[in-house]
Amino acid sequence: MKQAIEPARPMSRRAVIRTGAILLSAWTAAPFARRAHAAGRELLHILCSGPAGSIPDMVARAIGEHLPESLAERVLVDNRPGAAGQISVRALKAAPADGSTLLLAQGAVATVNPFLYAALGYDPVLDLRPVSLASEMSLAVAIGPGVPANVSTLSDFISWMRQHPAEANAGSPGIGTLPHLLEAMLFREEGVAWQHIAYAGGPPAVTDLLGGRLAALVLPEGLLRQHHVTGRLRVLATSGPTRSAYLPDVPSLAEQGHPKLVVKEWFGFFASQRTSRADIETVASALQRAIASTEVATIFAQSGMTPASSTPAALAARIASEQQYWQPVLRANGIHAD
Repeated sequence: MKQAIEPARPMSRRAVIRTGAILLSAWTAAPFARRAHAAGRELLHILCSGPAGSIPDMVARAIGEHLPESLAERVLVDNRPGAAGQISVRALKAAPADGSTLLLAQGAVATVNPFLYAALGYDPVLDLRPVSLASEMSLAVAIGPGVPANVSTLSDFISWMRQHPAEANAGSPGIGTLPHLLEAMLFREEGVAWQHIAYAGGPPAVTDLLGGRLAALVLPEGLLRQHHVTGRLRVLATSGPTRSAYLPDVPSLAEQGHPKLVVKEWFGFFASQRTSRADIETVASALQRAIASTEVATIFAQSGMTPASSTPAALAARIASEQQYWQPVLRANGIHAD
């Protein structure tokens, strides 16, 4: 396959927060008229919500490199990071709605952002059309050398937090990110006071955790696994429904008495809502084949991710379900962003 991967209206909260039925309606309505397509387009443009070298960037490039040539001769990954995915969504809104431009973004652009921001620059119902899931990963709860070495379990750490409230802090890669929300839910369930420290991404938070300046940190497990294996950090729990295949020695939160805290960070492909069903189906089918490849699975495993494709309808249903999950979490914990 001859491909090249190249670097590259404000609205009220009430208008943004829609029921899940609206998302699903696009897939239960009468089919759009189909159009004839050439064997393949010259260029497929993938907008990416993360910067070069980030996890979403890696996901976009790994899948882009393995898309069938029948879909496109070349794939261009265009990084549009910033504002929790809002910049990349706005770029998608301005792009042609013919299936030649996709967005690869974290699921939060459709599931969390509508309840996190009082006014978004986009409406996830009106501006985003689900195409396919791409990958998912568990989150991990880790502590560092700032917490005594005899603290080796989640229960130990909660007890330590109660005894040392002034030092009971936890970091995340930003307000309203899934790691932040998981921390809020966990410590609320445990009934412990804590201080949240928001970072501009995961790397500086890991640096502070390793340096003992931060007590705990929640991030995707792939970003913490190496430090756990070497003993520099202690991962106390993961957020999947069962133990992670990448950290089999670490019990899940569900296993440790928190069955409601099953959380997966995921990335998915979206198109402009104006894109026809025929174009969506063509692209979704090609994405599913690429995501199912052994090569993509191998690349994802290096970051603790699992390939996870889906139909457009299944992704729409997942978004609707997670909106219902996250809205009360943000409200109960008073989490919002300007």
